[in-house]
Amino acid sequence: MRPLTNIYVFSCVFTFMLWNNIQPTVENEFVANYSNSLLTNVPKNIPIHTQVLDLSHNRISGLSISEFISLPDLQVLNLSHNLITELDFSVFIFNEDLEYLDLSHNKILKVYCQTLAYLRHLDLSFNNFTALPICQEFGNMFRLEYLGLSAMMIRRSDFRYIIHLQLHTVILTLEDFSLYEPQSLTALNTRSLHIVFAANKNFSFSLLYDGMSTSENLKIVNLRYTLSYKYFPSPPLALLKKIKTTALMLDTVDLQWAIILQIFLLIWYSPVEHLTVRNLTFRGPLGELSEYEFLPLLSSLEQLISLDGSMKALTLEHVRNKVYYFNQEILYRQFSEMNIANLTIYDAYMPHMLCPNRTSSFQYLNFSHNALTDELFQNCGTLTDLKLLILQRNKFESLHKVSFMTSHMKSLKYLDMSNNLLHHDAADVQCQWAESLTELDLSSNQLMDAVFECLPVNIKKLYLQNNQITSVPKEMAELKSLEELNLALNRLADLPGCGGFTSLEFLNVEMNSILTPSADFFQSCPRVRELQAGHNPFKCSCELQDFIRLERQSGGKLFGWPAAYMCEYPEDWQGTQLKDFHLSELACNTMLLLVTALLLTLVLVAVVAFLCIYLDVPWYARMTVQWTQMKRRAWHNHPEEQETVLQFHAFISYSERDALWVKNELIPNLEKGEGCVQLCQHERNFVPGKSIVENIINCIEKSYKSIFVLSPNFVQSEWCHYELYFAHHKSFSENSNSLILILREPIPPYIIPARYHKLKALMAKRTYLEWPKERSKRALFWANLRAAISINLPISSEANEEQSDVTSISSIIIHV
Repeated sequence: MRPLTNIYVFSCVFTFMLWNNIQPTVENEFVANYSNSLLTNVPKNIPIHTQVLDLSHNRISGLSISEFISLPDLQVLNLSHNLITELDFSVFIFNEDLEYLDLSHNKILKVYCQTLAYLRHLDLSFNNFTALPICQEFGNMFRLEYLGLSAMMIRRSDFRYIIHLQLHTVILTLEDFSLYEPQSLTALNTRSLHIVFAANKNFSFSLLYDGMSTSENLKIVNLRYTLSYKYFPSPPLALLKKIKTTALMLDTVDLQWAIILQIFLLIWYSPVEHLTVRNLTFRGPLGELSEYEFLPLLSSLEQLISLDGSMKALTLEHVRNKVYYFNQEILYRQFSEMNIANLTIYDAYMPHMLCPNRTSSFQYLNFSHNALTDELFQNCGTLTDLKLLILQRNKFESLHKVSFMTSHMKSLKYLDMSNNLLHHDAADVQCQWAESLTELDLSSNQLMDAVFECLPVNIKKLYLQNNQITSVPKEMAELKSLEELNLALNRLADLPGCGGFTSLEFLNVEMNSILTPSADFFQSCPRVRELQAGHNPFKCSCELQDFIRLERQSGGKLFGWPAAYMCEYPEDWQGTQLKDFHLSELACNTMLLLVTALLLTLVLVAVVAFLCIYLDVPWYARMTVQWTQMKRRAWHNHPEEQETVLQFHAFISYSERDALWVKNELIPNLEKGEGCVQLCQHERNFVPGKSIVENIINCIEKSYKSIFVLSPNFVQSEWCHYELYFAHHKSFSENSNSLILILREPIPPYIIPARYHKLKALMAKRTYLEWPKERSKRALFWANLRAAISINLPISSEANEEQSDVTSISSIIIHV
């Protein structure tokens, strides 16, 4: 056999499946759920190894052995809420492992018994039995712990077969009850007894009394009595000696005041220690109970409750008073003078409670969900033993009055004032709390920042969630003992510091307005072990990077990480978990960004400067400026002569060291013979009075071609470089091919300065004429050169005048 713990596990599985309304399906090879499937018969295709079978909430009306014989491993079977009318236990004879069988809420009238030796849980409640369906075979079910029964009548002999069984729980549903033989229930041997009467019929007082003499834990549902209280029999005093019940629960009670008082008197004298009454409605006194009869009952109760008894805890929940013209202060006095440790009055529309006249034994008071106000227990010095006080969901407004209420409660450790209307103003008088108070719940009120001026100095746990707090004042009184602080659902914009909370270990600031939490929190709060800061509208920016880095260093102190921590702003990052948010160090470190930008700027300036020096950019810029200035002067002086007229076939550019070759070889060979070539030479054609640059530019512009005599001497001449630059500039601007290169002597590349990149480019891209060393090849050289500069020049009067006037100016211009 499998242990009983499996039964409870399977029962939990049933509950889960029922609550989630699972469709008819086979969950796995051990659990099959067919609830709410409109079945009229047990399915035939149930897996053979099924251990848990749910057939509840269907329309099954009959069972047969053939439907369960193929399920030898079945342990839990739920057939509740069907239409079964007859039950034959032999149906389950082959299910030897069956431990849990629920047949409640059917229409069973008759049972055919069979011993199911391993059954632990059998529920036949809420059926249509006339008599209790207890067969002789039940006496052999020695493992049975839970038994649910229903009947219309109960006789003492009905329990004779199970007297020897040690039951844990018995439930009796008596909805159509008509007969009860006194002391029948006392034959049962059970720890817990649960009796359910019909909701619309009078309950049996004999059953109530016998039930209290049967089990330690007794629950009775639907206590209703519509007849006059005079017909309600008083409990016999001899009954008190037989009562076994120590925990009694009465659920759904609708009785007259007089009957309630009689039952309460019986309970007070009895060994009952814990009494719980739920859904209580008391009526009367009606016309049959005069005030002169009613008040003595209260007087008897007042005398009784002042005596020591077994009662330790009284709980009244969901109380409705339908007694009219009744002085409730009398009732409040009875409650306040009770000599018990725990008193709960929940949801009773109670507007007030009196302070006990003498030192009270109350240690626990729960007056939640009532209408109590700030006047409760003011100047009350008799609650010196009270340790826990719960006043949530009332109408308290003033926090400092609440503090005064506790000032005389010397033993108070826990106070719950949540879900009230509490507020506190800085102008209010100083608060006075009980020095013993260590745990305070002020959640769901209307408190603001000033609340930190009105807190118990020895508080250890403080709950302030769901208020209107925007910050924790730095000048607040120090709470040296505070270990846990809950500030969730407020309006905080940042994490609070721990200046006033030197012992803080747990902090909750979830669901506030924190965009960028402080990264130095754990430094200021070294003792904090857990921080709950999730579900805030985090702004994912550089400032948040430090907080994210803090999480990695905190060693798991951030509760709910990473699921509860998501970006809300900016929109591009919305919904991203903080653990996935990253920005580069350069983007977030302003100093590093400035240094990097400065370094890049310096590097860029250095590179540009180097390139300018290496490529002689200033020189080219200066030449460009001079070219532009010369053109501007020419335009202003002779705007009508801007159309340049060619006067020379070629302008000759050469080094002074190559002048001998130019004068003896180049000029004579080009200017002699037919088709005389007119050459422009600086010694002959530069105009006195003009700048050298202006003369160079004029000569280049008035020449069809520009001849450059290249040699190692040429690259050493600055003026040759000027002439090459201006000639190339003209060629580029006019989109013409006006440059002729003559290589007189080979030029090794390494001797060409780096700044003469134009010369390097021209020699690499253009075809040049090389001066031949062999005389036999020079005729071809001159022929090619003449062909390159052959053109018919226009006749110009200015040219003729200049040619006749200009003399040699070699003394003025010397190429270096």
